[in-house]
Amino acid sequence: MKRRVFLETTGAMGLGAGLPFARRVRLPAPGDSGTTILFQGDSITDCGRDRKGTDPNSAAALGNGYPLLIASHLLATRAEAGYRIFNRGVSGNTVSDCDARWQADTLDLAPDVLSILIGVNDYWHTLNGSYKGTADDYRQQFTALLARTRTALPKVRFVVLEPFTLRTGVITDAWFPAFDERRKIARQVADNAGATFLSTQDLFDRLSREAPPAYWAADGVHPTAAGHGAIADMWLEAVGL
Repeated sequence: MKRRVFLETTGAMGLGAGLPFARRVRLPAPGDSGTTILFQGDSITDCGRDRKGTDPNSAAALGNGYPLLIASHLLATRAEAGYRIFNRGVSGNTVSDCDARWQADTLDLAPDVLSILIGVNDYWHTLNGSYKGTADDYRQQFTALLARTRTALPKVRFVVLEPFTLRTGVITDAWFPAFDERRKIARQVADNAGATFLSTQDLFDRLSREAPPAYWAADGVHPTAAGHGAIADMWLEAVGL
């Protein structure tokens, strides 16, 4: 994909003749604030983050998945932008779980860009009886969550990632067609909220023709390093920061 590059090369200068060097950029001074980006969702977003870490741009607090990859790229190539990037995904969450922690974990951070991937557990947990939410519950709760956010933060930009599965691991025929209904709902909710919608299911369906599904998500739900890299590339291309 095309990414912004903030490097200039020159001729025979620096450490040796003909070696390019990077143009220095102005680093944000302490207290400078730029765009605040917040990643929200379940374990796919959480990805082992240090939940005790509260500072923006902390590698440990960003986890080991696509939020870290996106943040690393933006912070490395846009040092002058002063981005503040947070991850508040929580493993196992449904939409209703997000709603219960939304004030502290989202609204109080006042993001300019809110990226959210939620919906896998809204179906998965019904299979073991630990959750009884229906597809209509998912629609209503997700719609209300984004409306609540828009009321508190009128200028926020939403990025909604489609819940996805790959046909491997824990993913059996029992998931369908009910899970596909949640995917359609996520798109509808995103469209109604004016969100940027990322068709991650289409992404992984295509990638699974290039390498086996387990290459991208070993259990069919949680991405591998390759899967997280694919999501990060898609996000950066679509969001265009």
